[in-house]
Amino acid sequence: MEDELILIPLRTALQNRLPGEGLIIHSDRGGQYISNEYKELVRLWRINPSMSRADDPYDNAFAESFWSRIKAELLEGGAFLSVEGARTEVFAYIEGYYNRVRRHSSLG
Repeated sequence: MEDELILIPLRTALQNRLPGEGLIIHSDRGGQYISNEYKELVRLWRINPSMSRADDPYDNAFAESFWSRIKAELLEGGAFLSVEGARTEVFAYIEGYYNRVRRHSSLG
């Protein structure tokens, strides 16, 4: 995976939300999460990185749950017609439904 695939959305989220100190970002063990640019971004924003342990499938359970839901609830009908269409629909799903409306079992 290219580093920019995680750096662009992370920068956007940080600039839009301006989180305070203490933010924790949990990731898997992918190479993009040990890149110099990622490490510098984490350092500049005073983010606490958290990386899953090797061979522990439960470390990333919340992220895996999210991806299974987005695949089932958003991508069930097939593919997008364009990259811009995909961006628009994924944004609408996450910000308009997943974060605001959908019940999350871990939160009751």
